[in-house]
Amino acid sequence: MILITKRDFSVGKAISSLKRRETGAIVSFLGTVRSFTGKEKVKKLEFEADEKEATRRLEEIRLEAMRRFKVQDAVVIHRIGALNVSDNIVLISVAASHRREAFSACRYILEELKSTVPIWKKEHTESGTRWVAAKRPRKH
Repeated sequence: MILITKRDFSVGKAISSLKRRETGAIVSFLGTVRSFTGKEKVKKLEFEADEKEATRRLEEIRLEAMRRFKVQDAVVIHRIGALNVSDNIVLISVAASHRREAFSACRYILEELKSTVPIWKKEHTESGTRWVAAKRPRKH
């Protein structure tokens, strides 16, 4: 499942949706808004996305992770809009027969999301506002 939303999400529901009789591991990454970036205090973050293209790209990444790491399923949820400190930003959960594959797939999805998906972050700090550049793609 891929979801880009302005609303908060249930981590528990997302994880539960992955459980199957053959599942031996579910690995999740939950990204939240932290109160500092470097030495600057964060007031809020804003996320914008090309929702259609971001959804398409996330589904490609999800399917590639499932193929490459032989996992059963994966969920990716990313919020857009204004978020406050401690709010959920992104959830990636991966189900597999074994933990090694689940960890590898979860990390792969996260790194690909951060480097190739058209979702942009604006930081609002005490010293001003700035767009944060995307990270360069990593080799897996």
